[in-house]
Amino acid sequence: MKIAMHSIIIFSMVLFFVNPVVKGQDTAWTLQTCIDYALKENIQVQKTELTNNSNLVYEKQSRAQRFPSLNASIGQNFYWNKSDTAGNGFNGSNRTLYSMNSSMPLYNGFKINNKIKQSEINFKSGQYNLEATKESISLNVLNAYLQVLYAEELVKTNEVQLQSTNEQLKLADQRMSIGLIAKSDYMQVKSQFATENFNLANAKSQLITDRLNLMQIMQYPVSDSFKIFHPDLGSLIVFQKKPDKDSIYNVAMDIKPQIKSAALNKESALLGEKIAKADYWPKLSLDASLGTNYTSLNNSNYSNQVNQYLQPFFGLSLGIPIYQNRLVKTEVEIAKIGMANAELDELNTKTLLRQNIEQASVDVTTAQIKYDASMEQYNAAHESYVLASEKFSNGLINSVDYTIQKTNLNVAESQLLQAKYNLIFSYKILDFYSGIPLSL
Repeated sequence: MKIAMHSIIIFSMVLFFVNPVVKGQDTAWTLQTCIDYALKENIQVQKTELTNNSNLVYEKQSRAQRFPSLNASIGQNFYWNKSDTAGNGFNGSNRTLYSMNSSMPLYNGFKINNKIKQSEINFKSGQYNLEATKESISLNVLNAYLQVLYAEELVKTNEVQLQSTNEQLKLADQRMSIGLIAKSDYMQVKSQFATENFNLANAKSQLITDRLNLMQIMQYPVSDSFKIFHPDLGSLIVFQKKPDKDSIYNVAMDIKPQIKSAALNKESALLGEKIAKADYWPKLSLDASLGTNYTSLNNSNYSNQVNQYLQPFFGLSLGIPIYQNRLVKTEVEIAKIGMANAELDELNTKTLLRQNIEQASVDVTTAQIKYDASMEQYNAAHESYVLASEKFSNGLINSVDYTIQKTNLNVAESQLLQAKYNLIFSYKILDFYSGIPLSL
């Protein structure tokens, strides 16, 4: 009984811990959970983090240059000389050398201080680069997420359209069987049904592709059980929204990581120029050493010789550069070129940001116009289809006129759906530049 009871307890514990995992796999993914997973698993994010870790290591190394260096060495030498003038043999001897030396820079044209500042700036710039990488990936996830929502809604729309045509096909079959319509009219409706069935197949195929794309962007293993949450997108549509691109640009200039990174890179390049110029100046350092030796030629014992030949040294050294084969001048000129490149990179980053915001503002305006036009087109096509459907059911119009109205409705509904998601995506891009977190 005890063994059986223990087995039941263990089995219950296993179920307790396993079930949440299984349930978690069946939970619909929200946009935020998709973004969080992508940022955690994305290789580019991980590589950017590693690069920034390298910047942190270099920062520590730069700070360590202020402290004295310490080196120790031991040398063992062996000597032979002829034992007599006739060259009948050789005598051997050995010598052991011990030394320890230290040096600490006192002045080197503020090179160490500027290197420390530069490494700190590079680390901060790396952090902003990491943020920019995460933002780019988040936008890719948003786009892929909306594509899946659009594809799923398109599948549902095609299913409704196919069901409606199927009902009309059944009615046409009944009417043909009693001779109210010709077979050509029935075949026309049947052709419409086949066309919509093909459209449904294409929509399902596109849904599979879009789901695959989203999972691959997330670095998520492809799974048939993967499904996303369907938010209320109707509340996101704001009619006649007029974006102020200048205000958005001013906000983006203060918050976007790529702008901050470009400014820091320019500051780092300026320090690079100062670091290169530091080699024009003399270098003053504090030096110290301690050495001793032992030789077998001396009759004194080992410890006495080590103590006897102990030689401490302490002093200052000043290195004055006179001519260095244009090495320093070359480094300074290269640093100036790097500074000019950094200035152009900053200008280009600001220009791209402004252009992207201008494009996003135009996209919102055009997306609203297309959505409004698509809504009007859909309403008109829907009214025409409802009237045509009633007439066809009553035998007042032929199948050709009916299928024309049905096709017009299908096209209008598809265009409205596409315009809706284009509008939502354009809103989200504008929010992104305004500093509003991505969400649905």
